[in-house]
Amino acid sequence: MAFGASRDSTFNRGSEEMNKQELIGNVAETTGLSRGDATRAVEGVFDAITTALKKGDEVRLVGFGTFSCSKRKASTGRNPRTGEPMQIKESTQPKFKAGKVLKDSVGVRG
Repeated sequence: MAFGASRDSTFNRGSEEMNKQELIGNVAETTGLSRGDATRAVEGVFDAITTALKKGDEVRLVGFGTFSCSKRKASTGRNPRTGEPMQIKESTQPKFKAGKVLKDSVGVRG
């Protein structure tokens, strides 16, 4: 089935979110894999993306989107309870930018 095509399954049930177990069930259903094989496949994809990001690489899935990391500089913020200034450490944040096919399939514009 092509990416973005509609299908009757647990994925397209109108709920507001899908958890990891539901994703695994959907992968098993749509691919014909056993649930165990689908679990290993989903975990493998997550592990591969995480490993690449840890190394500072970008993961580009044409049509779907790009996973990358960005550095946030250290800054001064305020403690919300006391209003006192506090130092916020530099950090690396994962990012995801949706690709054109994904945006078009869900009706996101911009």
